[in-house]
Amino acid sequence: MNQSFAVVIEPAGENFSAYVPDLPGCVATAATREAVLQEIRSAIRFHLDGLQEEAEPHPRAHASVATVVV
Repeated sequence: MNQSFAVVIEPAGENFSAYVPDLPGCVATAATREAVLQEIRSAIRFHLDGLQEEAEPHPRAHASVATVVV
């Protein structure tokens, strides 16, 4: 099953952090933007696998992303 989740990426000092609004507690950090995307992808899989092991339903992705220019 392929499912897309919105991911928020933020600079964190000299690193980057990422989190998934639809998966509370699903976070990652890494030295580069590309690396944090790889890490959050792994974190999402780990999170979903844990839900499956606990017989919990997979959450549906509800968050969306928009860029607003002001």
